[in-house]
Amino acid sequence: MNRTEFIIATAVILFVAFGMGWLAHWLVSRFSRVTGDMSEVDRLAQHLHEAEEQRDQALLYLESREAELGAQLAQTEAELRATMDGLREARAESEELRDYIDRIRAG
Repeated sequence: MNRTEFIIATAVILFVAFGMGWLAHWLVSRFSRVTGDMSEVDRLAQHLHEAEEQRDQALLYLESREAELGAQLAQTEAELRATMDGLREARAESEELRDYIDRIRAG
């Protein structure tokens, strides 16, 4: 068998393999078609639509809740800053009063 005969034989074998694969695919797709009831498909479509609506509602609730919690966090941080400022001022005033008392006792 020379080179040309080998190439032709290989091409024929590959073509036959391709044809058998295509035929097998066609047979499988032909016999595995969904021949179900259209009412079942409609019911599934309705359930899918309801699930998508519930997902959209959940996302809206999540976004509103996140915005609410963000606002609450910002308010709490502002209150904390105000409290820390007040504490800092109270400590400074307390230190000034201690110094004043020490000067009066010493003086």
